[in-house]
Amino acid sequence: MTPYDRAHAAMSADPENETARLAVYDRLADAELFLLLEEEPVNEDIRPQVFSTEEGDFVLVFDLEERLAEFTGEPAPYAALPGRVIAQHLMGEGIGLGINLGVAESAMLLPPEALDWLTETLTHTPARTDARPASFEAPPLPPAILGLLLPAFEAKFAQLAGLATHALLGGVTYEDGHRGHVLAFLGAPEPARPGIAKAMSEALAFSGLDAGELDVTFLEADSAAAEVLLEKALVLHLPEPEIEEVQELKPTMPGMDPTKPPILR
Repeated sequence: MTPYDRAHAAMSADPENETARLAVYDRLADAELFLLLEEEPVNEDIRPQVFSTEEGDFVLVFDLEERLAEFTGEPAPYAALPGRVIAQHLMGEGIGLGINLGVAESAMLLPPEALDWLTETLTHTPARTDARPASFEAPPLPPAILGLLLPAFEAKFAQLAGLATHALLGGVTYEDGHRGHVLAFLGAPEPARPGIAKAMSEALAFSGLDAGELDVTFLEADSAAAEVLLEKALVLHLPEPEIEEVQELKPTMPGMDPTKPPILR
């Protein structure tokens, strides 16, 4: 089962669970999806195949290449793109998204308004502040809240393998007396920090906490602040990066080169 499959199964088992529903959107945004095209790509231009139904127009994606092949039954043009990129390009077009139709129990139709909401949620950028901590404490969070936060964090941690060693979840009191929650990453290189902060902002948005607020910061492992947090905070381990075999370089599908974003038309 794919991460999206598991999230969809959890949502189906508990349809009234808002957190489970949000997790489906989160997994779709992070997944590499195989988008069915009308024709082979021309340079970086791709033309998705649009299906008209009684419920509206939809383009079709699959979270495994094998599932796309099973649906078409023959070789078909496609583009492999992150779900968030597909949603962004469909925003405002009045076109929905069909996922794994006819080939998996996780089949689902997302209407255009759902894709618009997803894109708007993903475009949120965390604000940077210069508040100075006065002290750190154990995380002042009840088990019910941790039960919402930790699965959302762990889903994002899978994408951050190798970018930090630990994440420390604790309470913080700032010099101005303001108290809050802090998630400190140890050993993250400077270029990776904005992306990590964005990922954790998304984790909070999809956690189901309506008024959640979390400060993300970055510390060196041997700093005094890290030593205090290691004693008082909840220590979360990030996965180690997988070691892949060296493979022959081959041309990539449209959209997979970050320097050449795809153009949907």
